[in-house]
Amino acid sequence: MDAVNKRRTHQKAATRTALSGSTDFISAQDLYARMREQGGSIGLATVYRNLNELVDAGEADTLQAGTGGQLFRFCGTDGHHHHLYCVECGRTIEVDAPIEAWVASTAAKHGFTEVRHVLDMFGVCLECKARSTTSTMV
Repeated sequence: MDAVNKRRTHQKAATRTALSGSTDFISAQDLYARMREQGGSIGLATVYRNLNELVDAGEADTLQAGTGGQLFRFCGTDGHHHHLYCVECGRTIEVDAPIEAWVASTAAKHGFTEVRHVLDMFGVCLECKARSTTSTMV
């Protein structure tokens, strides 16, 4: 293995480790800052590339934040799944969504094959809602 591939492998492993240390979705910029604070010597472009490779390999989830940015999270579930994401605090829950049969039948009805889909739900969690209600009452 040449030095470039060894470095890429090392940097990908460092990105995977840093991502797995985050319980919620995180932006590439925030992950990069965390890695740099911990003494890592990695570039932001490398973090982006590694995160997208982890997504492609099924090792990480990604979603588009309400602000338009892309967020990432280490994948804790094998197979296809969906997320409920709090737009206030970033808390994320993996949910079972009974849409798989609907997706398959709709695709078949229109002659589509090899269909992929994404379902991410955005809202405000109970804890954030309680905080906002309490703060408006004060």
